[in-house]
Amino acid sequence: MNLDSTDCRLLAALQSDAHLTAQDLGTRLNLSPSQAGRRRQRLEADGIICGYAARLEPAKLGLDVQAFVQVQMASHRPDSAQSFARLVETQPEIVSVWTLTGEADYLLRVYTRDLGGLNRLIHDVLLPHPAVARVQSQIVMNQLKRDAPLPT
Repeated sequence: MNLDSTDCRLLAALQSDAHLTAQDLGTRLNLSPSQAGRRRQRLEADGIICGYAARLEPAKLGLDVQAFVQVQMASHRPDSAQSFARLVETQPEIVSVWTLTGEADYLLRVYTRDLGGLNRLIHDVLLPHPAVARVQSQIVMNQLKRDAPLPT
C-alpha cells in the first residue's frame, strides 16, 4: 500500500500516543478532525494499524528478569512445530516468539519475577517438550533502547 507523508506522520503520532483524538490528530497533521479520523479508519481497515495497547513497566510489575531464550528443535515435523507453538502460546512469561534461520529454530522473549522463574520455565516447561533438543538463554542486564516505534 502506498502511504503518503500525511499517513506516515499520522502513524508516527499514534505510535507515540495512541490516545490522540481525531481533533488532536487533525491539529498535528493540519487536517480537519473528520479528515484525520477517516485516515485513521482507513489505516485500521487496511490492517496497517492492527491494534492499540498500553505499554507497561515490567519492573513495576515485579518482572525483574528479562531474557531471550533460543530453542533448537530435535524434530521439525509439522505436528511437533504445532505442539511447540501451542505450548509457548500458553505461557504468560513468554511475550514474543520468532522463528529463525541459523542454529536456533525459535527465539523467545521472556519476563519473569526472578531467576527461579526463568529456571522453572526452561527446565519444567520448555526442555520436557519432546521436540526440543536444546535451550540457551541470555539474561538482559540492561535495555539501552526501549521498543521503539516502527519507522514510517
